[in-house]
Amino acid sequence: MTILQPVVALAAWTMVMWLWMYATRLPAMATAKVDPDSLANTPGASLDQMLPVQVQWKAKNYNHLHEAPTVFYAVCLVLAVVEAGNGLATTLAWVYVALRVVHSLVQAIINKVPLRFLIFAASSLVLIALIVLAAMAVF
Repeated sequence: MTILQPVVALAAWTMVMWLWMYATRLPAMATAKVDPDSLANTPGASLDQMLPVQVQWKAKNYNHLHEAPTVFYAVCLVLAVVEAGNGLATTLAWVYVALRVVHSLVQAIINKVPLRFLIFAASSLVLIALIVLAAMAVF
């Protein structure tokens, strides 16, 4: 069941990014005098058009933490249920979490796309390895 530790760690990191997003976004919205109701009711309007890009980087990363990591959560839960979530699986899960945290920091601070892509690609390869382990355990 050690595989559940990195699952909880990534979920916690997602909430750190949520806090960081709102800690930067709310003051930027106040400075830009954004009316949320008006924004919600104006077709085509977007915070991307109204807030500094550096503020939006955190929001975009928060969204990214709800994409590929959902597969990570599912695969880790499968590994836990079939009692194959120790050893190599846990190590790979921690590597995945570390790569996602680094990806978040790169996107939120400097947002260098080629570097982000390399980190994302590495995390995807780790995720594929976890999927292979899960497939070997259940098939």
